Formats: sequence, C-alpha cells, structure tokens
Amino acid sequence: MNQVILIGRLTADPELRFAASTGRAVTNFRLAVDRPFSKEKKTDFFRIVVWGKQAEAVAKYLKKGSQCAVNGSIQIEQYTDRDGNNRYSTDIVANQVEFLGSPGRSQDSYEEESSFGGSQEMDSDFPVVDDEDIPF
Repeated sequence: MNQVILIGRLTADPELRFAASTGRAVTNFRLAVDRPFSKEKKTDFFRIVVWGKQAEAVAKYLKKGSQCAVNGSIQIEQYTDRDGNNRYSTDIVANQVEFLGSPGRSQDSYEEESSFGGSQEMDSDFPVVDDEDIPF
C-alpha cells in the first residue's frame, strides 16, 4: 500500500498549468510539514502534484501560507540531467486536498467560523431547542 497523509502550509502560491498532450489541469505546490516529535523544531518540505478539477480549485483558493491536508501516494521519478547524471524526484500525487485554514488567520478564529454550529445564522426550517428541554 502506498498512501500518505500530510497536514501543512503552502510555502508559495500554487502553480496551475495544463498538460500539452491532454489539456488536463495540473497544479504543483510545496507543503511545509512540522515534525511533531523532534526535540528541535524541524520541518519537512514536500512537492505536491494535483490533477483535474481539484487542481483548478487548489490554484483558485489556496495561496502561500494556507493550511491544507493532502491524501495521496508517493511517486519517485528517475531522470537524467543536462550533465548526464541520474537524478531522482520524489513527489506526492494527491488524490484529495482538503482546505483547512487561511494565511493570516489564527486557527482558533477559523475553527470558530467553520465548526458545526459556529455560525450565528439559523436555518428557518429548524426550531431553536433549549438545552433545558432535553430529557437526558
């Protein structure tokens, strides 16, 4: 099984392009992910590749500093550079990208707005229930 799940922040704005052969959208970006258990604060940087409609959404809505979760697989490519040396490229090919937070906002304010029941707007189809009316 080849599956990777990462949560981090974009190091730069995503780059959208379209494949010459198929015209399919592809977006590339780098994700900075902190190592949670290191004594010193260390960060790993991953190259992420996203295809199709999701690539267009990533390019439209994410920017440098945005937080996201990526679910995908590791892909290692081998190529020969201009000097004839063999090189390797490790990328994460994303199957799913979930938008978690915007740059410049604290995580607390984002959670407050996006969590269930965080909005003060009420749906008129549902009556307001007082906690005292609940029998348990």
